[in-house]
Amino acid sequence: MPEGGASTPHASPAAVPRTGPSGPPTRARRRTGPLLTLVLGGLTATPPLAMDMYLPSLPEVTRSLHAPAATVQLTLTACLAGMALGQLVVGPMSDRWGRRRPLLAGLAVYVLATALCAFAPTVEFLVAFRLAQGLAGAAGIVIARAVVRDLYDGVAMARFFSSLMLISGVAPIVAPLIGGQILRVTDWRGVFVVLTAVGLLLGAAVLTRLPETLPAAGRHGGGVGEALGAMRRLLADRVFTGYTLAGGFAFAALFAYISASPFVIQEIYGASPQTFALLFGLNSVGLVVAGQINGKVLVGRVRLDRVLAVGLTLIVLAATALLLMAYGVLGEAGLAPVAAALFVLMSAMGITLPNTQALALTRTRHSAGSASALLGATSFLIGAVASPLVGIAGEHTAVPMAVVQLAAALVALACFAGLCRPWNTRGSGGALPSPRGAESPGEES
Repeated sequence: MPEGGASTPHASPAAVPRTGPSGPPTRARRRTGPLLTLVLGGLTATPPLAMDMYLPSLPEVTRSLHAPAATVQLTLTACLAGMALGQLVVGPMSDRWGRRRPLLAGLAVYVLATALCAFAPTVEFLVAFRLAQGLAGAAGIVIARAVVRDLYDGVAMARFFSSLMLISGVAPIVAPLIGGQILRVTDWRGVFVVLTAVGLLLGAAVLTRLPETLPAAGRHGGGVGEALGAMRRLLADRVFTGYTLAGGFAFAALFAYISASPFVIQEIYGASPQTFALLFGLNSVGLVVAGQINGKVLVGRVRLDRVLAVGLTLIVLAATALLLMAYGVLGEAGLAPVAAALFVLMSAMGITLPNTQALALTRTRHSAGSASALLGATSFLIGAVASPLVGIAGEHTAVPMAVVQLAAALVALACFAGLCRPWNTRGSGGALPSPRGAESPGEES
């Protein structure tokens, strides 16, 4: 097999979508058109839309509901925790009943919970509705990844994940801007009205445009016990666990940036809110561009393990530079070098996150929903733990952010090297093996 993992056109199921037992090639080609990419991208953009569009309204929520800021912050924590835990439930459900039914049910509950948020009379009700919103919204995240695994193998799967990065990477750029503009014409409740409308549009798109991608023959008939057994078998696969943990801790470094950068850029380095918004947008653009380079240039030409190693190394180097600047080792660092280091760190995420997902999902075929759930829940739970740590020393030092980012990046690199063993091409999966090799989780090298 060539270094990029692609084999000859006649023998490689990685080069084209899988069609399943009942789907002819023409049907598969329709499934993978631009409209499907937009639908799946919209589903993966649910977390940044639900989280970031709401951020500008937090001070107004505090005043409107007469609640302390710490309690209002729980509305973010509840949504994040719901998205993490919901994936563990919805993923196995989609392996048993197919992708469409759990996804449509999840979107229906998501729309209802979001609408209830708009009418929450107290902050306690808002926290409860946000938890329900996160639990239901998890369906879009986990099933979108499972659908990609249903349709693609290997190189094509990695490329498609990079395409999704284009859409889900734009969402954090526009979500706070949309939220700010909504507050110009209405109050914070209007943000949830808009999110409700977005959920309805996504539900309509899934109902009319997303076919079932998991045929009945590929579904699991068992209940909770079988789902837990499938997850246990996945976690017993050393390589799958390595990619999952590497992606989770890289995600933690990203969450540390999202949580701390408003205070670091504005409070410590004196930037205006407009300057912060510009830098935040530029960093998100860097992530999107790097993801497109990964999917259109690197995938198929360079082993994904090598690309992933470069991405993790860049994150470590950027976090190290940030820590040195925060401690003053490099002298009095201004905003420009700090912004440059953050740009490198965020851009490296564009070649790290899609490749950890693709390489992990390559290890499994028959439990793609459970595997996707483990990937998502691990990332969100580790990120949820990392986020509060960045403020442990207050709002006037960047050291905690840099320490959390560097520690997370080093753990991610250690998990990748120690568990995935990328130098061992037979066992690591980094060359994107054929489906037969990918069906054997737990295989030792």
